[in-house]
Amino acid sequence: MTDNKQTILIVDDTPANIDVLAGTFQQDYRIKVANSGKLAIKIAQMTPAPDIILLDIMMPEMDGYEVCSILKSQPNTAHIPIIFVTAKITAEDEIKGFRLGAVDYITKPITPLVAIQRVKTHLALANQNRELYLQVKNQTQEINKTKLEVIQRLGRAAEYKDNETGLHVQRMAQYCHLLAIAAGMNEADADLLRDAAPMHDIGKIGIPDGILLKDDKLTAEEWEVMKTHVNIGGDILFGPDNSSVLQLAHTVAMTHHEKFNGNGYPEGIAGEDIPLVGRISAIADVFDALTSPRPYKKAWDTEDAFALLIEEKGEHFDPRLVDIFLQHKQEILEIKERLSDL
Repeated sequence: MTDNKQTILIVDDTPANIDVLAGTFQQDYRIKVANSGKLAIKIAQMTPAPDIILLDIMMPEMDGYEVCSILKSQPNTAHIPIIFVTAKITAEDEIKGFRLGAVDYITKPITPLVAIQRVKTHLALANQNRELYLQVKNQTQEINKTKLEVIQRLGRAAEYKDNETGLHVQRMAQYCHLLAIAAGMNEADADLLRDAAPMHDIGKIGIPDGILLKDDKLTAEEWEVMKTHVNIGGDILFGPDNSSVLQLAHTVAMTHHEKFNGNGYPEGIAGEDIPLVGRISAIADVFDALTSPRPYKKAWDTEDAFALLIEEKGEHFDPRLVDIFLQHKQEILEIKERLSDL
């Protein structure tokens, strides 16, 4: 039979006080105890976390205020309601506790019926808040999912205009993610880059079809027009209130054609002055462009594309990132196969 009792963590350095509180609540609640602030924090961080904490203030080494402050500063414990249990309380003490995030005070010696009712009230409020939080969280996740889908489809729209199937942006995004993780970027930032990368060439929407779809080499004048897709993309993606993914997409769009030797465009910045996401995107974009058919060329063999990356180390590409990319050939080829245009 499933035990649906909620858990109370009782924190007090005096065994007699723990016995009184445990005796008051043990019939209707599951009880955990801690005789120090450090142990209380450790127990609160366990899974499942306690549903509510009854916390003594006057304890050696770490008092209740410090315990409360630490628990409220950590995402995995901030939601747990804390009730201070103390023999001595002033208005200043109450204000201090509430500012730290406590929800109530119970004075010693406790009156069992009063203590039971206050715990019951705050657990009910916590449950309501948790349900509201989950509703808002689900709605936010749905909104963010929709935004991301719009961003990805806009990226694909630019590739369709460029006679692509749209899989280029997906492959390029996956290459970016793999290289970012391998280069030491944390997973959250690498995920953000993967989501932003499909917008790297959105500015191609503004390039005339006669230039964008030309099946021959561009003239010098046409090439200058083609290069403007970077600034067009930057204008499309720029905004003072952009989400983090659009801010990163703007950076990628504006820097993925810069070269490590400073001979890229539009700004001609060099080396590590180029944002890391731009240096990563440059490798991912060129590798996929080389190994994919275009109106003006056939797809390169992958080994020839890898050889060009090596040849351009320190020129077009960041040498360290090229070495890392080459260390993950097998994963690169698996992505290419999985997201093949054929």
